[in-house]
Amino acid sequence: MTSDNLWQASASSEVIIKRACLLRQVRDFMLKREILEVDTPSLSHFGISDPYIQSMTTSCASDKEEILYLHTSPEFCMKRLLASGLGSIYQIAHVFRNEESGKRHNTEFSMLEWYRTGFDYYQLMDEVGELLLEIGLQAPDKMTYAEAFEQTIQVDPHKIDSRELQKLCKQHGWDASLDDRHALLDFLFSEVVIKTLNCAKPLIIYDYPECMSALATLKLSDPIVSERFELFIAGMEIANGFNELSDANEQLQRFEKELATRRSLGLAEAPIDKRFLAALEAGLPECAGVAIGIERLLMVLSEKDDINAVSTFTLGTN
Repeated sequence: MTSDNLWQASASSEVIIKRACLLRQVRDFMLKREILEVDTPSLSHFGISDPYIQSMTTSCASDKEEILYLHTSPEFCMKRLLASGLGSIYQIAHVFRNEESGKRHNTEFSMLEWYRTGFDYYQLMDEVGELLLEIGLQAPDKMTYAEAFEQTIQVDPHKIDSRELQKLCKQHGWDASLDDRHALLDFLFSEVVIKTLNCAKPLIIYDYPECMSALATLKLSDPIVSERFELFIAGMEIANGFNELSDANEQLQRFEKELATRRSLGLAEAPIDKRFLAALEAGLPECAGVAIGIERLLMVLSEKDDINAVSTFTLGTN
């Protein structure tokens, strides 16, 4: 017999019930718009190349020498379904990221991801606002990434050079010597810009720099800008969305560039998902997609400042 009292849930019964209500509201929202719920595997033979997101790995009994990757997002499989002609789809999935846990992040968390065929990212921003209204929150204000920087630290993030970015980072507490625009801008945005902006209402920041484009398209009229947006509530990132890149060759080049960055940082490399690239070659419909952290959204709805307070069980008690 053990006296271990860590068997109890991390979240209160009230929060667990609120989570169930939120998931029901999300499913009702999608049903009204005829967005199909899908389910895809959590395990893959392929990982991701993004140097700023770390995958978790495992193996199976049939071949313990073969590395399997727990998905950090259901994105690649969902886009394979989009290429097959299913139309607009969504999924609520458990995802895994090998990062330090904190007040806003657990290694395992729940993600709502949805794709709207025939939508651009402006239309999807509006639909995200409609979802917020549906669950009892305010519709978001909108601001470009450049406007956010100009209002807070008075620089144009698309034109400032890396040396000036390094100086700004040093002024705000990070003596960065690396020449990585993504990392430098991300530090300034997360540690200065978003903390300085008035976030009394939900806020969508859109039109991120090209170096942060990930799987997003670039503006034809201004290719230093990516057609990407993020939603923030009370200064906390809740969602990440964009116009989806459909060019397989461009996507492969981005993957290879990211792998080169991983090598320079001494990070493990994972095989590129060739099946995902094959789906792009077959033809991804024009669409926009967004991913929302369920626990973070629940933190807002429950007025909690710690993700453990809205997680049924945490890794420390599981």
